[in-house]
Amino acid sequence: MQEINKLIDGYQRFHKKYFQEQPELYKSLFEEGQFPKFLVISCCDSRVHPAQVLDTAPGDIFVVRNVANLVPVNEVDGKSHGTSAAMEFAVKHLGVGHIMIMGHSQCGGIKSLMEGDHSDKDYGFIDPWMKNAKSARDRILKEHSDKDFSEQCSLCEKESICVSIDNLMTFPWIKERHDSGNLFFHGWHFDIGSGELVGKQGNEFVSVKNMIIG
Repeated sequence: MQEINKLIDGYQRFHKKYFQEQPELYKSLFEEGQFPKFLVISCCDSRVHPAQVLDTAPGDIFVVRNVANLVPVNEVDGKSHGTSAAMEFAVKHLGVGHIMIMGHSQCGGIKSLMEGDHSDKDYGFIDPWMKNAKSARDRILKEHSDKDFSEQCSLCEKESICVSIDNLMTFPWIKERHDSGNLFFHGWHFDIGSGELVGKQGNEFVSVKNMIIG
């Protein structure tokens, strides 16, 4: 149980930094509410925290985390859809101006997708969820059949980002704001080993340091 002390110590550092040394920040966020400009859809992976990678302050980004940072296709069926609900809140109620799909290297969800359906019960929820990116797997297997499994996984990580961006357009209220120029999409991929962050520009992924934004 001593492992929990690391989290308690972390909370104490957090409280000192934001509630003792700069109390106005959270006072403002409490009294005025949140007005993030960015919705970041990222993976649950413990090594990739968007607020750390992007060095943002509290209130800057609205984050949705799920397995493999996927955007599902729009389904209005009365059932529970956690990622879609978060997107609805961010776009309709917070009025974010940007949606960022943030993938990463060594993604366990993408690895399980590339492996195909599993027969054991340990993937009872993962396999159905990863079908949201099945078209990415199909394309990689078709166009890169000569690559080894590790390379195929790496390629699929980026291809699945493209699929998620396409899936955003299946939501009418997202498509309407995007088409009117009030909502912008971004696809970024973080390499855990090198620390490099690349972004989708046209049909390629280039270093965000070299991206032309405008």
